[in-house]
Amino acid sequence: MRKVNIHEAKTTLSQLVEAAEAGERVVLARAGKSVVELVQLAKKRGIKLGVLKGRLPQKLLDDVAKPLTKTQVKRLFGTAAEP
Repeated sequence: MRKVNIHEAKTTLSQLVEAAEAGERVVLARAGKSVVELVQLAKKRGIKLGVLKGRLPQKLLDDVAKPLTKTQVKRLFGTAAEP
């Protein structure tokens, strides 16, 4: 664990961020008292395209792709859509 006072952190922030990104525990202190810990954010997992390919019934896909009727639009939004 690396403990750094806030004044030093101001001048070495880039190095401290790199250390935290590398997995090192970096703690910032004020008057010798630990107040903040720099941690690397969890990496977001990307969306895997095609994960449902072949798993959905064709009828469902067809229903999703077809336009809504005026009645369905009215039910959803309270008014009929203009043509």
